[in-house]
Amino acid sequence: MSREEPFTPREIVSELDRYVIGQRDAKRAVAVALRNRWRRQQVSEELRDEIAPKNIIMIGATGVGKTEIARRLAKLAEAPFIKVEASKFTEVGYVGRDVESIIRDLTELSIQLVQEEEQRSVRAKAEERAEERLLDALLPTPITTSASGADVIHLGAEPGGVRSHDSDSSSDTREKLRRLLRLGELEEREVELELAEESGGPSMSIMTPQGVEEMGVQLGDLFSGMMPKQTRNRRMKIAEARDALIEEEARALVDADKVKELAIRRIEQTGIVFIDEIDKVAVGSGGRQGPDISREGVQRDLLPIVEGSTVQTKHGPVSTDHILFVAAGAFHLSKPSDLIPELQGRFPIRVELASLGRDDLVRILTEPANSLVRQYTALLATEEIELIFEDSGIQAIADVAATVNERSADIGARRLHTVMERLLEALSFDAPDLGKQSVVVDDAMVKERLGDLLDDQDLSQFIL
Repeated sequence: MSREEPFTPREIVSELDRYVIGQRDAKRAVAVALRNRWRRQQVSEELRDEIAPKNIIMIGATGVGKTEIARRLAKLAEAPFIKVEASKFTEVGYVGRDVESIIRDLTELSIQLVQEEEQRSVRAKAEERAEERLLDALLPTPITTSASGADVIHLGAEPGGVRSHDSDSSSDTREKLRRLLRLGELEEREVELELAEESGGPSMSIMTPQGVEEMGVQLGDLFSGMMPKQTRNRRMKIAEARDALIEEEARALVDADKVKELAIRRIEQTGIVFIDEIDKVAVGSGGRQGPDISREGVQRDLLPIVEGSTVQTKHGPVSTDHILFVAAGAFHLSKPSDLIPELQGRFPIRVELASLGRDDLVRILTEPANSLVRQYTALLATEEIELIFEDSGIQAIADVAATVNERSADIGARRLHTVMERLLEALSFDAPDLGKQSVVVDDAMVKERLGDLLDDQDLSQFIL
């Protein structure tokens, strides 16, 4: 969603309400944090660099909306966004991923985001050039004679390459084909094109010692750049060829250096990193040893990234001073205070997300723009099955999910997915053979399909 004016906090909360039910405190916190990023851009440059991002820790059980809030927030901000799990990283010296790879991955995502935007901005020019290359492929290849008497063939296969046409007859034919092309009357005709491989050739990775990874990246890029450009001949219909040529021409028109510069600037000013399962690297009050000895080490490696440092990437150095970090965790076995004090201090905003009750589950089933009821209705409509969810059926589904959450592990709204799948499993399997019909999901149907599982508490733990 692109707009010139930034969202106000109230508008941000309103947009989040379309996808996330409840959790008002968390929504308000992220709304303020996002608005503060815009406010920072409006102050004097001297003061701007001194304003630290208002990082957030969200505390709540699984399935209450932590990840969804962060993901929707990034879409609203149209910012580079990456979600990582703290438990997947190890401290320096251990086998595994280092925390700086978070910023390197975020950089790649930002490059892709900016590249797509720049390609859209030159699409009109790319369409013109693609049209000329299509006409080159449709017209008989002209053969001219050079000064030495040798025949010269003009292919125009490279991006931006347009061959010359000297004869009047050739020019007239070209214009006739252009009109037919624009009218869509040649869409089914096949042409043979020489297209560049998108990867630009094989990549090369060079292993380097810890601490000098950037040297390996640079050497790999150097050797990869020395490889010859890969092309291949493809025969395809004009309708398909047009899209392939537009994409290739758009890539050729975009300035790669400009893309890198814009992407890095966007990361540094608007990037968002969502660190899930932050509680998994917290050391409990007992100070665990053994296989968990590296947990505190991961925190200490995260600290300079969150505090603000410069990370070397293949596209250049990236400063993390003003990247917004949103951490989340259930904190069942640990507390936020179990994080090292330095890391705690870099997350000034803390919000606790409430567990979901029956009323919340009912709203989740029906109110969001991407609600489960809408999803399953649309899925089965493809088989000409009309699903009709009555209020009693929705309430019954929510009751089942809430009951199982109370009896076993509370996984929040994710329980609705398991209940819905179990409820509609037979219908989903038989749908292609049933023909056009309507199916009513009411209280009776839910009790019929799930009643036995609810009665057998041991069985429901494994199935629901």
